[in-house]
Amino acid sequence: MRRVMVVENSEALETMPSASDRNSAYTAAAGNPMLVALPTFLVGSITLGLWLIGYLPTALPGGLVAGVFFASGVGVILGAAWAARLGQSAVAGVLATFGTFWLSFGVLVFGLVNGLFGVSTTDAAAAGSQVQSVQATFLLSWLIVLVVMTLATTRLPLAYTVLFVLVDIALGLVLAGVLAASSALLVWGGIAVFGFCLVGAYLFYGAMSEELGGSSAPLGSPLTQ
Repeated sequence: MRRVMVVENSEALETMPSASDRNSAYTAAAGNPMLVALPTFLVGSITLGLWLIGYLPTALPGGLVAGVFFASGVGVILGAAWAARLGQSAVAGVLATFGTFWLSFGVLVFGLVNGLFGVSTTDAAAAGSQVQSVQATFLLSWLIVLVVMTLATTRLPLAYTVLFVLVDIALGLVLAGVLAASSALLVWGGIAVFGFCLVGAYLFYGAMSEELGGSSAPLGSPLTQ
């Protein structure tokens, strides 16, 4: 009886998948978080670009643009959570940063257009100065964080670095436009936004193609090896 049990247990161990096999199967079934993060990132980015170049009318309801930004933030945060679940810490960090940006941008826009931040309603000059200060502080803070992130992620494929640099340029132009009250600079900021939208669309197309069994899009060599 004991010999039979030993033989049966040995056969069971032989058929049990090894740790490497289980890890390989898990990795194969893990998927790509960028397939969630990139399209939702693009929706907010395209809306921002249209807003900056003046395509969207100024009489839009106060929650419309903010709602798109907030939805983009939620989608990118979901991608970050997925990446974190897979142990992709760097990807999760980048996505969480962009997701938080969109969420905070949505809150900022919603608060400003709906008078939730205590902006003066009786003195137009004071209100303009207050709004400018709030927007400039927000943009400067995020510009600093994103520039640091750009420098810290130069080991990523070149396409991602190009995306981050264009995001930095767009934020810098919008910040300059806010400080100088220049609509021309805001339009240039919108053009820069469409620039990184093109890169984001390229990354999304390549990731989806690869996921469906096609060839992946060339991403370029990292700047830092």
